[in-house]
Amino acid sequence: MRRISWVLLAVVLCLTTVLAGCGKKNADSVVKDLGKVADKLEGAKGAYQGAGVMTIHTGSAPQEYQVEVWYQSPSYYRISLTNGQKNITQIVLRNDDGVFVLTPSLNKSFRFKSDWPDNQGQVYLYQTLLSSILSDNTRQFVEDKDSYVFDVAANYHSHSLIRQKIWLAKDNYTPKQVQVSDTEANVVVEVKFNTFTFDTNLTKDSFDTNRNMSAMNNTEGTLAEVDENGVPVASTTEGSDSQGPDGLTETATGRDMGSFGIVYPAYVPAGVTEPDTMEIPESKDHAVILKYDGIYQYTIMESRPVDRAVSLVPGEAVYIDFTTVGLLTGDQQRTLTWNSDGVEYRITSANLPVEEMKKVAASMQGESGK
Repeated sequence: MRRISWVLLAVVLCLTTVLAGCGKKNADSVVKDLGKVADKLEGAKGAYQGAGVMTIHTGSAPQEYQVEVWYQSPSYYRISLTNGQKNITQIVLRNDDGVFVLTPSLNKSFRFKSDWPDNQGQVYLYQTLLSSILSDNTRQFVEDKDSYVFDVAANYHSHSLIRQKIWLAKDNYTPKQVQVSDTEANVVVEVKFNTFTFDTNLTKDSFDTNRNMSAMNNTEGTLAEVDENGVPVASTTEGSDSQGPDGLTETATGRDMGSFGIVYPAYVPAGVTEPDTMEIPESKDHAVILKYDGIYQYTIMESRPVDRAVSLVPGEAVYIDFTTVGLLTGDQQRTLTWNSDGVEYRITSANLPVEEMKKVAASMQGESGK
């Protein structure tokens, strides 16, 4: 009888141990698991594919972007961002040749010398989300139905964005949703993933520059040499007429030129005067220049480039906002170049700080020409 009692006690203890092991996970155990996931991504077979919708809650109305993210170890990335309202896609690509920003509709590409995204994480990159959770020792953790939710510090290109909530699936830690908030707890950026998988059929060719350009545009790109400020000094071909996705005829200078107006930045640094506006006479690309003076002196050039070209530029990749990457070039005189809605912008200055350049550029996003 006594022997049976000991056996029953042993069984009860075993069951108790098993049940305890199957209990709810706490923040420490989940964080430990996430560290293993991060290590696995850096391994030889690390890869993932995700897709969803990113919503930017700034301006007069929210802007939605279709987001597609591909990653393969050791450092191959492909991020596709499509503005549904404007039917424009931009692709950020990293492969053995460097970091590229492709705008297939313009058949235009910039190549950067950059270690992106190691130095500029983004809300739709899984590694960035993992790093935010793992590095924040003051992280907050709750469970929400089938998700683990972390509230951690945000570390993006804007100092006004300070917190983010990250929803991860309980069963495999894939990302489900991200919300980035400002100092007043307003959600500024939100990403909802529709699909995300670690089992991918990606190959090295999936990240090839020419393949990605040709997959979305039947027109072959041309090669243009540029000076230290990113200004073309030679080109090999002129653009040609083609039929755009919206049925409009696209010319070498972009979409219907009748819709092109001057875009003025909503942000002007303190101590800077209102701009002098000057159209460049007989400009083939309908270029205009806004000249600012005061505590900072800088110019903004806006144009519809004639030459659709791949520019080989020794520059630095700079995120202007969550959807647009700019090219920063020059030393004593610096130029920030980016493309938006078929218009190429350049801010050039010898004394305007880069952070101010980014603020000016960001305030022009989503603005309509006047």
